[in-house]
Amino acid sequence: VQLVESGGGLVEPGGSLRLSCVVSGLSLSTYSMSWYRQAPGKEREPVAYISNYGDITHYHTSVKGRFAISKDDAKNTVYLQMDNLKPEDTAVYFCCARYSEAYWGQGIQVTVSS
Repeated sequence: VQLVESGGGLVEPGGSLRLSCVVSGLSLSTYSMSWYRQAPGKEREPVAYISNYGDITHYHTSVKGRFAISKDDAKNTVYLQMDNLKPEDTAVYFCCARYSEAYWGQGIQVTVSS
């Protein structure tokens, strides 16, 4: 099983980024997918969740209305569209696949700064 994130980088406040997580070795129709983030000196926190059927999504209150999680089962890819980014969104972002066990990507840096 492998999860590989991409799309991170440096963006100014108010800008947008789209993170991608390409998954191999498991089916997105079976596993729920989540994005987490960890800022320096802080614990890892959940940001967004999408169910295996794609019909249920949940968001951390701090990102509601700004972030959107989606997936393309045919491409085995999960996305996190991040709009109106704020400096407090700066963190390493991880994707996670969960069913009976959890698998994690290596993480990707997102920095929001002017």
